[in-house]
Parts: sequence; structure tokens; C-alpha cells
Amino acid sequence: MKQHAYIAGVGMTRFGKHPDRDLKSLAAEAVQAALADAGPAVGAPEIAYVGTAGAGAITGQTCVPGQVVLRAMGLGGIPVVNVENACATGATAFHQAASMVTLGAYDAVLVLGMDKLHHPDRQRTLDLLTGAIDVADREAVMADVAASIRAAGLTPDTADAGRTRSLFMDIYVAWAAAHMQAHGTTRAQFAAVSAKNATHGSLNPRAQYRDRLSVDEVLAAREVAWPLTLPMCSPIGDGAAALVLVSARRMRQMHERNRPVRVLASCLSGGGAPGRPPLAVTTAAAAYDAAGIGPDDLSCAEIHDASAPSEVLLYEQLGFCSAGAGGDFVEAGHSALGGRLPVNTSGGLLRKGHPIGATGCAQIVELTEQLRGETGARQVEGARLALAENGGGYLDDDSAAMVVSVLAREARAA
Repeated sequence: MKQHAYIAGVGMTRFGKHPDRDLKSLAAEAVQAALADAGPAVGAPEIAYVGTAGAGAITGQTCVPGQVVLRAMGLGGIPVVNVENACATGATAFHQAASMVTLGAYDAVLVLGMDKLHHPDRQRTLDLLTGAIDVADREAVMADVAASIRAAGLTPDTADAGRTRSLFMDIYVAWAAAHMQAHGTTRAQFAAVSAKNATHGSLNPRAQYRDRLSVDEVLAAREVAWPLTLPMCSPIGDGAAALVLVSARRMRQMHERNRPVRVLASCLSGGGAPGRPPLAVTTAAAAYDAAGIGPDDLSCAEIHDASAPSEVLLYEQLGFCSAGAGGDFVEAGHSALGGRLPVNTSGGLLRKGHPIGATGCAQIVELTEQLRGETGARQVEGARLALAENGGGYLDDDSAAMVVSVLAREARAA
């Protein structure tokens, strides 16, 4: 019988601007919450996988960030694997941990994602984000982005990319414009993603932004780069999220605390191969196959809405709707609470925030709580199967790294 990893405990901080807190403080809050949630029967973690994308560039803590923060909270002496994989950092740490438990190497593993992205020198943060492309070929990359924008019928203006705004916003402009040209997707449909996620985020006490927005308010907000307004772009943030993964054997020992959420699949892929289907398509296909399900079986999903157009494209690439129908999917309310497939019930990156290293772990926290029935006003009724998609970086007009994971609620661990 195939072995599976189980999520025994979850914890996270509120995402946002935390100028008076360091990585040790944020990490300790998330880890202590996850360990308390799992309970003492889990025992001490045997190994930790710690993800951070910005610690070196923003805080100066290079090489051993995981060892430093865990030692500060009394968890020194265990093996630590530090993970950096663009915006897919947290999900990659989760993938590695789940794989090791599934292989039988460990019975209890800690996963931590953390980052502080706010810095008095904003250029330092922008340079960190720029580092997620091929910086040795930056001029050619931006020329290709400008050409894509021009091909979609817009006049590119990428002079401020990486200077006054993240250059990824210009990449999202290119993707949005191409989708509008090919499928008739409207700016209001992109705005509907932001409005929907604002409603979800208003119900999440750990979200960076909790105000509700209408489609009209999203459209009237400050323009970042047409067609994107500010609420259509994910904000940077500070925060941490942690998970405790255990084997089936250890889960059975938890007795009354046994609230099994099983990892049916976690698939990691890399970009940089021109001419193949989008990375989200192939990674999701591998995850669905490994889990033995299809997109129609899902109860809810957390996906990488680094921009509102990104969410629309991912609806299609993950199989939630047909190609070109993403705008109609959100406009019809299918991805809202109460809809056919609620997406980003946490508020997503757009409203929950995006401390890069923590994002993938935070997605798993949200879905675990959904499958346990613990999310209060944003609860998806009868949630049974959930998908997380976390992608990052940019190579050859696609993500450079991606993880798609499928989780399931069970009556008891088997």
C-alpha cells in the first residue's frame, strides 16, 4: 500500500507590514502555533525544511536562515534544509517534506516558510523580485515582454519596470493583454477577481488587507500599468507559516487529536523549456494523476494570484474551466464562496499578502483548515478535496518553478 504524509499541525502569522519584528519573531509565532496545533503526541520534529526567498537580500541573513530561527526558539540540533525557489519557495519546502515522509525517511517533519520583504530602501525589494528572471539577459527578457505587449495591440512602456514597480507587473500586463485580445476578456472581469478575493480576505483575520472592494472600486483605483490597477497586483509583505507533517503511523498515535488531512499528491516542476505547454498545465496533470482525481472533484483551491489576470489564466490551465473561459468563470461567481469551486478563500495573494517564502505554506494552512471545517465565515461547506498551486520566477514566458499539491480530508488516518 502506498504511504502518505499527513498534515498534523498548522500555524501562521498575520501577513502585512511588521517593521518591529524580525524573522525569528515571525517564525517563532508560526512554528509554535503549528506544534501546539499538532499536540505533544507528535513528538519533536526529526528534520525541518525552511523556505525563504528574501532573507539574504532584505535582512542580510544568508546561508543558514533556518538554523538561526529554529535555534532561537529551542529547536536547534535537528537537520535543517534551507529552500529557495522563487515564489514557489514555501510550496517547494512542503513538497520536499511530504516526499521524505512518503518515502518513509521520517515520521515527523517541520515545514516553515518565512520572509520580511518591507525595507526602508524600496529598491532593495524591487531588486530581489528582479532576481527571479535571468538577470544576465535582462534587456532581452524585457524586450520580449515589450514585444508581447505590442503584439497584443498595446503600446509597451516598460521603462519603470523594476524601478518604480516590480517588473513582474509588466509580465502580467503582457499575459493580460494577450488573453483580452484572444478571448475578449474584459478589464472588469480581471477586476472581478480582485473584488472576489477582497470579499474572501475580509473574512480572514490573518489577511494583510481586509477591506471589501467592488468591481467599480477596483477599476477606479490607481493604475499601475494598464490594464492593471493597484488592487489587481499582489502586495509585498512580512510573515511566516508553518506545518507539521507526519507519517500514518504517527498520525494514528495522536488519538483524539487525529484530524487527518492527507497529502494525496505534491508535484514539483521546473520551467525553461520553450515550446511545451504551460507549466501549470503539466504540473496539474501530474498531480491529478498521482492523486487519482480530476479538477471536477475539487472542493476548493488556493492558487498563485500574483495578479488578477494570473488567476484568470490559472482557472484555465488547472482545468477549472475551458480555455478562454476564465473571465466568464469569475464573472459568473463560480470561484466565489458558494460557487462551483471557491478559489482563494484566504483572500489569495492579492489580499492575504505575499511574503514570498511563506506564501506556499500559507496556502496549505488555509486548505488544511478548510478540510477540517475550521475557517468560520469563509468555510466551504463539505470541503473534501483541495488543490494548492504555487508558481514563481520567469523563464521563456512561463513560470520557472511550480508546485501543485492535492489534499484530502479523511475520517481517520489509515
